[in-house]
Amino acid sequence: MMQDFKMTGREFLELDSPQQRLYLERLKRMEVIQKTFNELPKADQNLCNHGSYFLGANASLCGLAANNFFRNILHVRRASLVSALPMAVIPFLSTAAVYEVFVREPLFSGELNCEVCAVVRGGLIGAVVGGLYPIFLALPVNASLAARYSSTPLPGKENLLRFWLATAQPVFRKMSLGVLIQVLTGLYLATKHHGIYVKILQQMRTSRDPEELQA
Repeated sequence: MMQDFKMTGREFLELDSPQQRLYLERLKRMEVIQKTFNELPKADQNLCNHGSYFLGANASLCGLAANNFFRNILHVRRASLVSALPMAVIPFLSTAAVYEVFVREPLFSGELNCEVCAVVRGGLIGAVVGGLYPIFLALPVNASLAARYSSTPLPGKENLLRFWLATAQPVFRKMSLGVLIQVLTGLYLATKHHGIYVKILQQMRTSRDPEELQA
C-alpha cells in the first residue's frame, strides 16, 4: 500500500508529462484571457456576460406566445398562470444555459477558435432551444389542461397523433417568425462574442508582458 502511495505521488508530481503541461497551459491561458477581458470596455463585458439572457428572454416570449395559441385552439380558459409560468421560466433558463455551455464558455476559455463553428452553434441554439423547444413544450402542457378540464373533445388513441399534428400545425406556422428572430439573434450574439474574443487575442499579442505572450 505504501508503494502504491509513493507511485501515485510520483505520478502527481510529474509536471513534465504532456497531459499535465497541457492542463497547466490551458489554465494559464484562461487566466490571461480573463485578465484581458476585465480590461475591455464595459459595453463589451456586458454583452458577453448578459447576452445569453437576451436570447433567453426571447425564448420566454416564444413560449408565452405558443402557450397562448394552444390555449385558444384548445379552448382552455382556466389555469392561465399554471401554464404561463413554466412557459416563461423553462425556455429562458434552458436557452441561456445551453448558449453558455456551447458558445460563450468554449469561446472565452480558448477551446472554440472557429468563427463559423461559433456562429453556427449560436444559430442552431437560437432555432432549436430558443424557438422550437418552447413550442414543443407548450403542447403537452396545454394538452394536459385540455384533458383535465374537458375544454375540447379529444379523439381516441387511433386518431390521437393525427389530431395533435393538426392542432400544432397552425401554431408552428404562426411561430415561424419567432423562430426566425431567434435564429438571427443567436447568429448575432455568436458573431459579436467571437469578435470580442478576437479583440482579446489581439490585445494579448500586443501586450508587453512576456508571460502573457507565452500564453
